Amino acid sequence: MNVAGLIQILATLSWIAFFGLIVIAVVQASRGRGIKGATPFVLVFLVLAIILTVIGAGLVFINPQERGVVISAVQPQGYRPMALTPGLHWIIPFVEQVVRYPISKQTYTMSVAPLEGQVQGDDSIAARTSDGQEIFVDASVLYAIDPKQVVQIHITWQNRYTDELVRPSARGIVRDAVSQYGVEEVVTTKRDEMEKAITDAMTEKFAENGLILYDFILRNITFSPEYAASVEQKQIAEQQAKQAAFVVEQRRQEAQQAVETAKGQAESVKIKAQGEADARLIQADAEAKALQMIADALAGNTDLLTYQYILKLAPGIQVMLVPNNAPYLLPLPTLEPTPTPEAGSQPAPH
Repeated sequence: MNVAGLIQILATLSWIAFFGLIVIAVVQASRGRGIKGATPFVLVFLVLAIILTVIGAGLVFINPQERGVVISAVQPQGYRPMALTPGLHWIIPFVEQVVRYPISKQTYTMSVAPLEGQVQGDDSIAARTSDGQEIFVDASVLYAIDPKQVVQIHITWQNRYTDELVRPSARGIVRDAVSQYGVEEVVTTKRDEMEKAITDAMTEKFAENGLILYDFILRNITFSPEYAASVEQKQIAEQQAKQAAFVVEQRRQEAQQAVETAKGQAESVKIKAQGEADARLIQADAEAKALQMIADALAGNTDLLTYQYILKLAPGIQVMLVPNNAPYLLPLPTLEPTPTPEAGSQPAPH
């Protein structure tokens, strides 16, 4: 509790004691008893109450989050030019009075939610974009009174600065900023730019009127029911188009995969056929070489073929009959060995 408050309490108690003694004195007098002994106490409490009341009226304690504007009947302009800073101050009792103003941060919210903002019900900001679409903006303004401009605030606005400066200025600046952008820009690519434009304009406007803007918060943007329905339909169409494109891409990939599979199978068949052809060539080459070797062997020894033919015949065959009109397939050797003529003998005549 500050000193000024304590003195005011003591002054109040003194007045209570004074009037209490008065009542007691009246009661005593009505009963025919003397009141001479109570008179000094009544006077003491009267003087004490008056002194404490005067002192209490002259002492003012300003809290750290406040500034005090002194309204004075002895000043030519009717007020002190400097506001009272935090601490204990003396003013002229009953001639001057102090109007307190908060310098701490304050928040003013305008929202579609009925119980969220300073105004009950839907207090969102209705604005129209450059392409004619109506949108609704929820916003909060964080601000404070400039401690150096408290006296000017009192002269210009008094305690009406919230309802007559902060609220209409914020709503007007938001509407002006929204009108510079299309509806798609407001909710997507240009939202940050628009919010910065609002903040800059509001900072300048508040500074001209003794306020400090700490932050502007663009909380939410909603659309009219008609536009919201059209946006929903557009999103549905875009999703369907994306789904169709996805299906087309999937079918293309499947077709590409089938082509690659067919190419792989064809390549496999080609490689297999090439392998078989190479194998046949190798086999034919081997057979040709074998035949060449046989031909070379026969060319050097013509009786080798006859010998091989004889080996294929059953063992023990001494005579073989063939048709008299069929030539021999091969020149057969004489089955009976021809005796070797002796030296000096002559062949017998036929």
